[in-house]
Amino acid sequence: MSIRKTVVAGSFYPNDKNELYESIKYFDSLDKRNINNTDKLEDIRAIISPHAGYIYSGFTANLAYKKAAVMKAKRVIVIGPSHHVYLKGASVALYDEYETPLGNINIDLDFSKDLIKEYDFLDFNVECEFEHSSETQAPFIKHYFSNSKIIEIVYGDCEHKDLVSLISKLLSNKDNFIVISTDLSHFYNLEEAKKLDSICLEAIKTKDIRLLDSCEACGKTGVKAILDIANKENMKTKILDYCTSEKVTNNESKVVGYTSALIGY
Repeated sequence: MSIRKTVVAGSFYPNDKNELYESIKYFDSLDKRNINNTDKLEDIRAIISPHAGYIYSGFTANLAYKKAAVMKAKRVIVIGPSHHVYLKGASVALYDEYETPLGNINIDLDFSKDLIKEYDFLDFNVECEFEHSSETQAPFIKHYFSNSKIIEIVYGDCEHKDLVSLISKLLSNKDNFIVISTDLSHFYNLEEAKKLDSICLEAIKTKDIRLLDSCEACGKTGVKAILDIANKENMKTKILDYCTSEKVTNNESKVVGYTSALIGY
């Protein structure tokens, strides 16, 4: 039995099962907002979710997973950028299970292997098991999609058109649900960060991928791909939340921005 072990449990999120569960319950308790019926997406096919420490972006991420939990996906495919390893293309995790403090998630190994066979830019790089952009999504997936399998895709030097081809194929199967992992601007002062992040938010809201050229999101390639598909498939987008690390640190000199959004019909 091969397991994709946790590497940021205890730093980005609690390593204790009960503490982690209580954290997610706490994020739920803070959610006092409802999406207006006119803005509600009946068929959520993907979300955009941040990947910082839960103390900073957990509430924002939880909003997206909570809204999407009504979807009964067979597979949840997490697509996030590589922060530590240079990659040409993207890596698909080839393990049997994905470890989380809430319990392991089964990886759809056969499906993952088939993706590598079908797409030339996909391979398996064992060093990507140290990637937090995908791992921080796993506890939310275990909590909200308890009966789903997971597929982890970490991309590096990758053309957005390659991700468009991949995600389009994945979304053609109603059993699949997509998570696009990204944070927004990094380490600008609060005023500059909000200006930069407003461009990203406008891009998501209007599905204008040209605006992303001026966006500094680390997962910009994945965001560009899902917005490209949203345009082609006439899917709607709904931003759920935006915040910065300043909300927690009270430090306005260097902040990181976070958002979550829904994509669907």
